[in-house]
Amino acid sequence: MTSAIPAQPSGPATKGPMTRVRSQLRGRIIITVLPIATAAGVLIFWEAIVLSLKISPVILPSPIQVYQKIITLLPLFINNSIQTGGEAVLGLVLAAAVGIGLGSALAYSKYFRAAVYPNLVFFQLIPKVALAPLFVIWLGIGIESRLTFTIFITFFPIAISTAVGLASIEPIYVRFCRGLTATDWQTFKHIRVPFALPAIFAGLKIGVTMAFIGVIVAEFITSQSGLGYLILFAMARTETAVVLGSIAFLCIIGIGVYAAVALLEVMIRRVWGAPYDEG
Repeated sequence: MTSAIPAQPSGPATKGPMTRVRSQLRGRIIITVLPIATAAGVLIFWEAIVLSLKISPVILPSPIQVYQKIITLLPLFINNSIQTGGEAVLGLVLAAAVGIGLGSALAYSKYFRAAVYPNLVFFQLIPKVALAPLFVIWLGIGIESRLTFTIFITFFPIAISTAVGLASIEPIYVRFCRGLTATDWQTFKHIRVPFALPAIFAGLKIGVTMAFIGVIVAEFITSQSGLGYLILFAMARTETAVVLGSIAFLCIIGIGVYAAVALLEVMIRRVWGAPYDEG
């Protein structure tokens, strides 16, 4: 006589909510602990190398020496970080406006894309540092030249990512919207933008790094303050600890801005009906 008791299901379907929560918690711990542990290991190795080989602080100061220099000159680092960070964020916002607008035009007009895209690629092949002095000649040594150079160096990855994201939607979704008599704006808002958000924010995250590079290069040439100027000034006086301290502050600000962009992505994708995958 065969049993009437059904076989118990097995596999991922049997995982309850607590199992998923524990799995997500383990994943979050891993992505948090591993980078911190790796950075700590690098710092310990760096300290050991400097002490064992008795390297001069002019060539390579130890992490402890850099930390001591940061504490000693903390107000100087903070004041210059505020300027550099503010200009980088403002440059990123302006570059995002230019890049998203240009990327949208590239995605929607084949004639505009044919006329503009090859020239964009051509200009991107030109070393940006070689063009930085021209911005000083055209716009002076004020914030205008630094912001313009930052926008120039940052907008390209945002524009290309936006164009790719808006153009990569499956045609079936567009036909479905047309079948429902949706307008072009409704299709853009409810279909194209949600599908393009991952690509757009990928470009913005690349833009974060490019914005800080642009500001630092511009400060090397035009500024009398900021972390770029502080690095240049410290190098002239062989203050290697100050250079590394400035780089540490750049990393801290850059990580903060990157995290803000990632948080903005989560919020916008949830609001726009494209939930962010937290798994």
